[in-house]
Amino acid sequence: MSGFVHTSHTHDGDLAVFLIGMRVNQPWRPDLWVPVLGAMPGMIAELYRAKAAAARGEGPDLGFLEARTLLGAGGPTVVQYWRDADAIYAYANDPDRLHRPAWTAFYRRSRRATGAVGIWHETYAVPAGAHESLYVAMPPTGLGKAFGLTQDRSRRRHAALGRRGGTAAP
Repeated sequence: MSGFVHTSHTHDGDLAVFLIGMRVNQPWRPDLWVPVLGAMPGMIAELYRAKAAAARGEGPDLGFLEARTLLGAGGPTVVQYWRDADAIYAYANDPDRLHRPAWTAFYRRSRRATGAVGIWHETYAVPAGAHESLYVAMPPTGLGKAFGLTQDRSRRRHAALGRRGGTAAP
């Protein structure tokens, strides 16, 4: 493996990981699931625009760092990286952002046919030192894309997080 470049992400502080997904339970009801499927790209675009504006000093930092969409048999899942869980909740409850009206519209539509589309989310607040990454022959992905990459071996943490005496991965 000496020919492979090993990298890790550069961040040492707290962060939050937010997973959100949907599942079409009644494919014959596109009137209920298409709007849910269509809402997420707009929210992700809004978050990236706000991130870019904040980097230019032209708007507030919402705390959003990066997102990645995964497609699976159970439906799409979006993995998001945030500065902290409070930033996720602030975005979700901001009436001037796209999430709040999309959430309200989802509940309004779902009253017509309960269960036509399922949605779920999980939020993980990750303390400093309780996250690791290793990328071999990969472009910036996940935490590495959110925070940047380094080849500094001392930045790579052992997979047994929180275990005393852990060593860096090879």
